[in-house]
This record gives sequence, C-alpha cells and structure tokens, in this order.
Amino acid sequence: MGSQHAIRLFQTVEHACGYWPERLARDLIVDPTDPQLPSVFARALAMGFRRSGGHVYRPYCNGCRDCISVRIPVETFRASRSQRRCLARNADLQVGVAPAVRTAENFALYRRYLDTRHVGGGMDKPGPENFDAFLACAWSPTDFMEFRLEGELVAVAVTDAVPDALSAVYTFFAPEHAHRSLGGFAILQQVQRARDEGRRHVYLGFWLDAHPKMAYKREYRPLEFLDGTQWRPMPA
Repeated sequence: MGSQHAIRLFQTVEHACGYWPERLARDLIVDPTDPQLPSVFARALAMGFRRSGGHVYRPYCNGCRDCISVRIPVETFRASRSQRRCLARNADLQVGVAPAVRTAENFALYRRYLDTRHVGGGMDKPGPENFDAFLACAWSPTDFMEFRLEGELVAVAVTDAVPDALSAVYTFFAPEHAHRSLGGFAILQQVQRARDEGRRHVYLGFWLDAHPKMAYKREYRPLEFLDGTQWRPMPA
C-alpha cells in the first residue's frame, strides 16, 4: 500500500454472504492492530477496501468477483433530472457536520431506522455497543453529516474523510421521511461537500450487477469502477 513497512493482510474464514444468502463469502482485512493503518487508509480506499468499525476490508471470495468497488468523480459529476428533483424536495433541510460520537438523539434515530428497515434481519434492536462498533473507531477520520428539519434530526450520513476523497459509509434516517429519498440526498450532499472541499472522489462501496439493492449506485453519473488494478469509467 505504499507504506514504509509492510502491513499484513488477513483472510477470514468463509461466512454467509451478506448479498446472496445462498453463497459463502470471505474477506481480506488489513491488520487492525497495525499503527500504520490511519496513514494507509486513503490508499486502501483507492485499492477497493472499505471500513466497517475498526476493520478495513474488501471481499475476496472463492470463485466470485461480483462485488465491484465504485466511486463518483466529483469534478465531472452532473445530477440527473430525478436527482435535481431530490435536491429540490429536500431544500428545506439544514445540513451540518458533527463529530462521529453517539448521542441520545442520533442513537434513537439509528434504532428507529433499523427497527423499521431491518426487522428480523439481525440488525434490529441494536444496543449502544452495536452503534459504536459499526459506525466509527478511534483512528478513523469519520464524521456525521446531519440533516435537520426545523431542528429535528431526520438523517445522518456516516462519512470517512481522507485528503482526496470522502467515503460514504452508512446512512440512516427517520422512516416517516422515506418519501424524501434521504439516502440519495445524502450522497448528493457528500458530492457537493467533496466539491466544496477540493476532494476528487466520493466512494460508494461495492456495486453488484443485478442485485436490486445496489441498482441505485449506477444512477450517479459518471461512475468509476475498479477492474482489479485500475479505475475505469462504468459503461452506460
């Protein structure tokens, strides 16, 4: 990863795939105890890795390469007609950036979101320790982009900020405001923030062709994908 000293990668044992229930998956994980991890994190993102809690990982499954890392090139991105409608629909929201710290307010929103969107899926009814372990860690360059309606917190975009990019880690929002497409609005705001701050990319994690929950990522144009060694434009 371009660091002065070698950094170890670990391969996990096989586990249930989070995208295709009938498949087994495994990951490559950057040594979470290595003190170099903060300094190589930006490079790891550029190599297709992603952060979850204190782990920086990417899928490395036997016989499967369906998880494709994608990112938005900020300078050339242009919002589509439907994305411009999303921006207009949410023009009454106030956008701010807060430290990545659990509060009574954001934890209550997180619980409501998971209890509504992931009923019986293993993520519902989270405790404070789940929030802390999943969304941030001591070394990560993470903050919470907050979206408020007349002062009420209605959405949070968990965002990792490295010198040349933002990484969209996770978004949770008030279920009663689902009609606002707050997940999409959060991505558009992360793109605008990256543009304002002079960053080149917004990483969207993994895209899987034909997976219904991943189709939305192709709506951000232009989009780049990692072909294994190089970032290339996603075909139309």
